[in-house]
Amino acid sequence: MQHGGSAASVSSNMAAPASGSCGFFVEKKKRFCKMIVGRGRRFCGEHATMVYYVENINAGSADGDEPLPQVSLCERSRAELQSLLDKLRTATGDLHCDVDDRVLSHPVVEEELNNPQNGGSAHKHLKQQSSIVGHLEELGLLGGGRCFVEFGAGRGKLSHWIHEALKDRDPLKTSEDLQLLLVERCSTRFKVDGKHQDTGAQFERLQVDIQHLDLSKVPLIRKKKLPLVGIGKHLCGAATDLALRCLLDTPGHRAETAPPPKRLKTSEPAAEPDPDSGSVSNDPGAGSDHGPVSGPVLGLAVALCCHHRCEWHHYVGQRFFLQLGLGPTEFSAFCRMSSWATCGLRPTRQDRPPQDVTNQGGDDEEHEVAEEPDAVDGFLSPDERQTVGRLCKLLIDSGRVHFLSTRGFRGRLSRYVDASVTLENVLLTATPPPDCSP
Repeated sequence: MQHGGSAASVSSNMAAPASGSCGFFVEKKKRFCKMIVGRGRRFCGEHATMVYYVENINAGSADGDEPLPQVSLCERSRAELQSLLDKLRTATGDLHCDVDDRVLSHPVVEEELNNPQNGGSAHKHLKQQSSIVGHLEELGLLGGGRCFVEFGAGRGKLSHWIHEALKDRDPLKTSEDLQLLLVERCSTRFKVDGKHQDTGAQFERLQVDIQHLDLSKVPLIRKKKLPLVGIGKHLCGAATDLALRCLLDTPGHRAETAPPPKRLKTSEPAAEPDPDSGSVSNDPGAGSDHGPVSGPVLGLAVALCCHHRCEWHHYVGQRFFLQLGLGPTEFSAFCRMSSWATCGLRPTRQDRPPQDVTNQGGDDEEHEVAEEPDAVDGFLSPDERQTVGRLCKLLIDSGRVHFLSTRGFRGRLSRYVDASVTLENVLLTATPPPDCSP
């Protein structure tokens, strides 16, 4: 989406927007947008992204030329495939990162888990949500006085259960002691956060691509600067890398020692006029204090999936791969091989539409792809392919754990539910080391 102008581009001799009107300056028409804004908002729905939309802020390094052409595994010779397998086994042989079995649950979900009216699919989602909330509890991340940022929020079920777990525990001093920020690129039906509007809880939904989201400019986060906790239930492929960078590498967060596109649906506080331009500044924090714009990041818990949708350009573990003598060519091949981990273990889906590598989650999707033609029949047995696929997933996720370590966090990979619940059953968690916790 091309915006064609901005509030900050208005010269000092231009009039300010009319009272109650959008503060976005339409360059082509040499005037402010005439749309009426909601109470407490600075921009209309069409231009709301101007507050914290920064194109490709979380996309990753722009180094390199055009992306390498995608080569199917079945197009590679046996010698090439064997070479890739040798590199994979060498790289994973010395890994100090493994996946442990840690299936947890949380009592707040127990009643719903036992509700006979829930079908099989709903029951599986509830088990995943229960375990993620249980992991947050075990890690000391589940509590008030913080802002939970749910990436790829879908209907917002994970945030819902976090609120349910906390609403009766040590009653919150004010509704602002708990913030739940739901980030979802797509328009979503049957959102559960709407049910909490009368509870006093601060639920806020942003309809924006994680790739372009500058968390440090989100008014809700800037308002009280509560510590942040990142969460997500099935962030597909590259969306995990975008979320990690969004949470930990946003400029406003980097200053901490501890660690438009789509229309945004959010309530934004009224902005102070920019004295230098006579208009409303694009930066909600412009002219305010010079300290940190948000609280520290306490940790995260993100369920991983769809490694075949990862992209080198977005991948946060590039340095990790390069240190192992691997690069984008091997990464692309390993991403394709990662689908072997579940190939043949799930029903084939016919007539699947093209999939976006940065599909950003949602409660109603399993995010599990059909078998690919990259099975390379005859090269390996089905069991061997599954083993190779798991190694590829582990290597890719180890790069993410390495990235977290460079940001001062201790990462961990856990099988958080049984494979009968979902084949994509690995949870990435991270907290600062005990002596470094905020």
